[in-house]
Amino acid sequence: MLATSAGLSQVTLRLPPPLETDIKIKDDSAYAGDRLIATLDTGDPGPGVDPVPWDTAVAASRGYPGFAVHPFPTCFVCGPERAEGDGLRIFPGRLPDGRTAAPWSVPDEVSVPLMWAALDCPGGWAAIREDSAYVLGRIAVAVDELPEPGARCVVTGAVVELAGRKALVDSAVHGPDGRRLAVARATWIRTT
Repeated sequence: MLATSAGLSQVTLRLPPPLETDIKIKDDSAYAGDRLIATLDTGDPGPGVDPVPWDTAVAASRGYPGFAVHPFPTCFVCGPERAEGDGLRIFPGRLPDGRTAAPWSVPDEVSVPLMWAALDCPGGWAAIREDSAYVLGRIAVAVDELPEPGARCVVTGAVVELAGRKALVDSAVHGPDGRRLAVARATWIRTT
């Protein structure tokens, strides 16, 4: 497994991370000024989600619900209002079994933090429905390997459990050969 900061593999958000603001890490916590934004810890990244072929992910992506209604249309990962080259443009569509799948053409600058981002929204969109919005509350990630720049990867997501306003979801990034590169388990919180 590729190392994360001090071996920490889980982030729990306490406040929405502010944009274009310096975040300082102190005592396994993230701060914007004196405001606690997130806590850092170890966590269970889950087993991941099985891969699907590239063509299946491309077909699923055409039905991405965020194209019609998106609570955060400028999201770095899945925002349809992001220009080509400005964001990851991972658009997870639903598969018949309820999982999500999306094709992902890996950018030139690939890193562990970028893999964390790629794992985020495909899991969330497995829980999101047109009449509800969810936000990330916690995510635990394990990155085994970084893909090559330009690689055609597939990102999958699945709901593990829905309980009240919480959705526990898994996600995975698979390389062009279907091999698992990274997994995540996240808790998303329904806001509406």
